[in-house]
Amino acid sequence: MGLVSPAYGIEPGTLAIDLVCVSKSRQYNRLINNMKPDMAQYERQKEKVGDAFYGGRNTILHGLHEDSKEGIDHMVEDLEKIITKREKYSRRRMHNDDADIDYINERNMNFNKKLERYYGEYTTEIKQNLERGTAV
Repeated sequence: MGLVSPAYGIEPGTLAIDLVCVSKSRQYNRLINNMKPDMAQYERQKEKVGDAFYGGRNTILHGLHEDSKEGIDHMVEDLEKIITKREKYSRRRMHNDDADIDYINERNMNFNKKLERYYGEYTTEIKQNLERGTAV
């Protein structure tokens, strides 16, 4: 990843990957702080499983733990909150009716934009000849 622009109020020379790590760490800490452990359930689970609770390298843990319905519902609720929060930050780009339609779907439209950005200066003459009908 490249360097971040100082226009965002970030020190010049800060790598974008550092910012991603910081934001992910903040999100992780926020999610962890919202979790409230049930110590009684923890102790019951520890007694039920026995020595396998702190599994070693020869311990098979598969099938020893069952998730509670409340835990699953809480996880789904948290994921739905994250999804709705994420939807607020993405916006649809306005459609330009005057632009030429040279795509079959949105993904192809974005690909064509990238091609135009990188190779547009080399292909303008060919496009003009095709439009005029004088292409060889």
